[in-house]
Amino acid sequence: MLPTSADFKLASRKRRFAAFVIDHFLFTFVLISIIFLVIGTGFTNEKQTLKLAISIITSGSIGVLIYLSKDSIRGTSPGKWMMGITVKNEQDHSKTPAYYKLFLRNIFLLIWPVEAIVLATNDEKRRLGDKAANAVVIQHNKKPKLVAIIAIILTFFISFFAFILLFTAAVLKNSDSYNISIAEIEQNSSIIEETGGIEDYGMFPGGTIRTQNGAGEAQLKITILGKEHDLKVNVNLTKSPKEDWKIINLEYYPKD
Repeated sequence: MLPTSADFKLASRKRRFAAFVIDHFLFTFVLISIIFLVIGTGFTNEKQTLKLAISIITSGSIGVLIYLSKDSIRGTSPGKWMMGITVKNEQDHSKTPAYYKLFLRNIFLLIWPVEAIVLATNDEKRRLGDKAANAVVIQHNKKPKLVAIIAIILTFFISFFAFILLFTAAVLKNSDSYNISIAEIEQNSSIIEETGGIEDYGMFPGGTIRTQNGAGEAQLKITILGKEHDLKVNVNLTKSPKEDWKIINLEYYPKD
């Protein structure tokens, strides 16, 4: 049985589930960001697949360690802080469990479907990780911080999509297929005549690049900023093992 106290109130299942969802998205964003930043924007040109795999595994491991340590500051994660709940010692809820216990508790989140079922059905509102760490989750605020929740969620989504957009554009611009396409565009007399001269290129190219075992296909969409007219260019490329990218089709048309 858990100790009782007038000041001790177990966190509701709703708050705990809400905190988990918030933490999951926030820390997933951190994990993805770490992986992308470690592998860099030139990974589509990487010829040493082993090096790329090591980078992904290393950065992924760092991200997982950060996730499992999410309650290490006073037993509170971002989601728990927003929901007004915190992790405390089972026998003395004025104390926060040691770091290793908080870490152990979160390891069980790797089997989160099981943990969700246990939490939903356990009379003491505890999951397996709570029991293993001799911990409880208590409520210390009457109401969740709704303004903070809305502000952080909006900031998260805006930051996430901005990061993905900027990183994708950087990956495309650093790819060999993009550079070969630009070289071809700048030698195309029809495009130069149509634009009145090329001044720059759009900040956010589009398209896809697929490579496997040294072979690949790419479809790029590039915006040309001309002195007189802007153009949109679609370029299809192919690549054979141990060879450079080759353009198989290039089409351009006025920008709407």
